[in-house]
Amino acid sequence: MKWFFSVMLAAMCALSLGGRVGAADDKDCRAVLDKAIKALGGEENLSKVKAAHWKTKGKITFNGEDHEFTSKTTMQGMEYYRSEFEGEFGGNKIKGVTVLAKNKGWRQFGSETMELDENALVNEKRNVYLQVLPMTLLPLKHKNFKLETAGEKAVDGMPAVGLKITPPDGKDFTMYFDKESGLPVQLAAKVVGFMGDEFTQEITFAEYKEFAGIKKATKVSSKRDGEKFIEAQIIEFKVLDKVDPKTFEEPK
Repeated sequence: MKWFFSVMLAAMCALSLGGRVGAADDKDCRAVLDKAIKALGGEENLSKVKAAHWKTKGKITFNGEDHEFTSKTTMQGMEYYRSEFEGEFGGNKIKGVTVLAKNKGWRQFGSETMELDENALVNEKRNVYLQVLPMTLLPLKHKNFKLETAGEKAVDGMPAVGLKITPPDGKDFTMYFDKESGLPVQLAAKVVGFMGDEFTQEITFAEYKEFAGIKKATKVSSKRDGEKFIEAQIIEFKVLDKVDPKTFEEPK
């Protein structure tokens, strides 16, 4: 059961030229990224998103059965993160919390709390930036990220252009952007479950709405190894000026 919810949390879960990307490819990458940033609200508005809080409800598919859940998440940058969820599975009501605070992290189920070891911490940090990057995109302009063009594909029947993104940890992923609007519409990445098993995860973003001058996808669905995994609806989203530091302390 713990493995199952860790998988759920993991689902909820580059612009360095060090790789010697050609000048033409670099220009194309910058054009895609600049269009996407503008589509989300522009660099000025996105730069104000230092922290945010959102609530979600949805269904997760496990062993061929759908289970309803709710969650609430708070993030501050990409180093501070707290996600809480609850749902009923197999007749059991389950609550869980995951917290990251720079180089520390914890996972709690019921009254049992465990500190994340080095590998779990690395995997959870990856899950966090895979959630946060499509929201603002601005970190992709940092020299620690490398971008390459990744061709085109249809997402929900509409043409989309892809960027292969290699972050500082070297674990690349691909993000696709609607060719007309520029909005992020899909992200494909390898993710690691609690038991160390690796999945190919595909997350699709839809139903964008405006909040505090920025656009945010309010419908998020994901597949793991091609199988339906999560369908979620963002029911509340707030940009925060500041977050109480206690939010990112070890859960009690």
